[in-house]
Amino acid sequence: MSTYRFEALLTPRSVAVVGAGARAGSLGRAVFDKIRAGGFPGPVHPVHPQDAEADGVPCVARIADLPAVPDLAVVASPPESIPGIVAEAGRAGVRAAILLTAGLGTEPDDPGPRAARIAREHGLRLLGPDSAGLAVPGHRLDASLLARAPRAGDLALVSQSGTVAGAIVEWGARHGAGFSAVMALGSACDVDIADCLDHFANCLRTRAILLCLDGVSDARRFMSAARAAARTKPVVILRAGRHARDGRNPETHTGALARPDAVYAAAFRRAGLLAVEDLDAMFSAAETLSHQRPFAGKRLAILTNGRGIGLLAADRLADRGGVPADGPVVDLGITADGPAYAAALAPMLADHAGDAVLTVHVPTARSDAAAVAQAVADTVTRARRGQARKKPVFAVSHGEAAAAILAGAGIPHFATDSEAIEGFLHLVRYREAQDDLMRTPDSLPRDFSPDTAAAEAIVAAALRQGAAWLDPVAVAGLLAAYGIETVPLTLAPDIDAAAAAAWTIIAAGGTVALKVVSPDVVHKSDIGGVHLDLTSEQDVRDAARKILVRARRERPDARVTGFAVQPMVRKGQRRELIAGLAEDPVFGPVVVFGRGGTAVEVIDDRALGLPPLDLALADDLIGRTRVARRLAAYRDVPAVDRGAIALTLVKLAQLAADLPDVRELDINPLLADADGVVALDARVRLRASPRRAGGHPRFAIRPYPAEWVRALTLKGRAIAVRPVRPEDEPLFRAFFATIDPEDVRLRFFAPVRDFSHAFLARLTQLDYARAIAFVALDETEAGAGEGAKRMLGAVRLHANADGTSGEYAILVRSEARGTGLALALMRLMLDWARSEGIGTVEGTVLAENRAMLAVCRRLGFSQSRDPDDVGVVKVRLGLRG
Repeated sequence: MSTYRFEALLTPRSVAVVGAGARAGSLGRAVFDKIRAGGFPGPVHPVHPQDAEADGVPCVARIADLPAVPDLAVVASPPESIPGIVAEAGRAGVRAAILLTAGLGTEPDDPGPRAARIAREHGLRLLGPDSAGLAVPGHRLDASLLARAPRAGDLALVSQSGTVAGAIVEWGARHGAGFSAVMALGSACDVDIADCLDHFANCLRTRAILLCLDGVSDARRFMSAARAAARTKPVVILRAGRHARDGRNPETHTGALARPDAVYAAAFRRAGLLAVEDLDAMFSAAETLSHQRPFAGKRLAILTNGRGIGLLAADRLADRGGVPADGPVVDLGITADGPAYAAALAPMLADHAGDAVLTVHVPTARSDAAAVAQAVADTVTRARRGQARKKPVFAVSHGEAAAAILAGAGIPHFATDSEAIEGFLHLVRYREAQDDLMRTPDSLPRDFSPDTAAAEAIVAAALRQGAAWLDPVAVAGLLAAYGIETVPLTLAPDIDAAAAAAWTIIAAGGTVALKVVSPDVVHKSDIGGVHLDLTSEQDVRDAARKILVRARRERPDARVTGFAVQPMVRKGQRRELIAGLAEDPVFGPVVVFGRGGTAVEVIDDRALGLPPLDLALADDLIGRTRVARRLAAYRDVPAVDRGAIALTLVKLAQLAADLPDVRELDINPLLADADGVVALDARVRLRASPRRAGGHPRFAIRPYPAEWVRALTLKGRAIAVRPVRPEDEPLFRAFFATIDPEDVRLRFFAPVRDFSHAFLARLTQLDYARAIAFVALDETEAGAGEGAKRMLGAVRLHANADGTSGEYAILVRSEARGTGLALALMRLMLDWARSEGIGTVEGTVLAENRAMLAVCRRLGFSQSRDPDDVGVVKVRLGLRG
């Protein structure tokens, strides 16, 4: 339900506390007292079935007995009473409720799930159960179990754990950090992390979001909300239980490498979130974000009163991957006082050789911490006056007085140099994550056109036979369908056939690799099922017998269906890698890359990425491994074709999107050198998957909607229409460079002269779970590749967080007017909206844009003048019914 009725949760006009009675020690009474003590401006009603009053305030027995319907109900009652209370609140018209009660169960007939079903029937939003409540300091609302009320500020804190939320609020009280809201979700039967991200991403009173969670229930909703929020403001995330046992029993190397903690980390990275590992790191991030906005650049200069402490800070910066400014450490000496710091800091703030400054002061008998802090604060304040770009300053100081002075000047302050470096790097990483999110990927090679039909046929045939694993020939066929080179293979059903197949290789001067084929043996080398460098037919026969003897001894239950015969491939200067797909129970398919070989799980050099991938994301995946350094040239060994590896990862991601029945795919080793890559051995596990609208049923990130590609003919003109791709930025840039400025004015309501990368990235990099854009390309230019085709126009629709309505925009070249292109694009956009269950499409059109208004009338849009601007017309179309 996303942000529906969130205003009733966070800014209610009145509150009822169910369970607040005469007993001062009760849960309901504690929250009732906190709400009143916090100065909540509206009525606060105690509701109790037996007690007559709560701290002198008369109680009513039921919500229905209240003189007016409250916006928010806080419920602290026995578990068995909760469904009835929720039903009563829903019937009365209460819009939101906080369930503090724990132990409501998870089975369908337990009180918790029953209450959730009842709440949905009434449109009643639920926070909890087992919630520690919420606090909105700016609204003077503290309906929580926190030990103290948070101070007002611009950090939104959302935590599944009430105790973790309490710890962060306590820290904030000591460090002057304030909150726009604090929400403890508990078991989250309704309001969840994704809902909160959607709300606080658009909250003008929130500068950054702090998330604390132990798990995600709906990966697609979470990723969609997280990606949207991270594009607007910093989101810091702390996950508890990273090393908890997950009960998995993976059968492939890729499955073993894709541990849940690594998958969560990959998801957070893909969404652009700042992941931290503990509360100390969360505190460091909160301190930084509460005083300093994100900034461009990553070079840090250090000002200190001791060379040793300055070098420790520089070492920490280097260890964590930071970049020092030129001449990074300025040592003022142990006797440096306030004037000395002021004199040294002023030119550092004006110097363009550094992007930020860290001041470190260790108190001595000759220098007072408060005096130095005051000098730093005054110097920074003077330097920032009248400056559009205010250079960030971080400080290490000691003593409450110094901390208060620095906080008053808006300077993040820390107790140690390590904490300060972490705080600085949080903002650097956030900026880098934003750059990654906005990066335009390279276009895929035009000759990459997978044979999807052949691949689907291979998988379907195996499933019809009840196979859980593809046989080696089918694996080779599957990889070939996606353009992944493999070593030629012959499947031999017995020893004689294996020897005959080997003779062809041996006669040509090669040697033979012989491998056991069994649907029950995943790792062939575990039972001696691989024999290499065989040079004669007799060698092959002997090896085959040894394989059968050992297989019967060590795996008597295994079905041996034959042998795979291949020519030997010499490793030489090739690097052994692993690439493949794994299945995560939360986030679905995951692309795995790393160092390969039989010891792959022991070495544990791997990186994970959520599909779909483009070449930029694939290259980033490669770069996050240790083996990436070995891909470059060294001594007499040439560099590997890294682009070929990246393309292979993109192909695997596309395979995952096309074939939901492929659950695991393991290429180990994938041999790579300067000439490209070849899959030496591979295995594929299958399990039938139900289909659903909207792409792959288990993708956490919705893949490119290729099913919406269309070919149109309008007045004899061939036009290709397809969803926009991230690599379309050059196409849009060329479009805006050649389009009539008047067309641009009608679209954007004002002349636009600068189409920056950031502007174009927002048009081309879409979350297909929330938005669509269709681009129309002129197909009449014979022989032109897609990159050379002229763009005729585009239409886009962005749905709101609830998915109930969307706002459209369209721009078509003047030369295409009168062809029906605008009408065709609008109809396609509306078809997409209907398929997504969007109920209403809205738009804003200049009153002088008569052509667009005529299209809207033809499609049935209602039209009304904007009361705030008579030159603007609001158009609206209902799609349901």
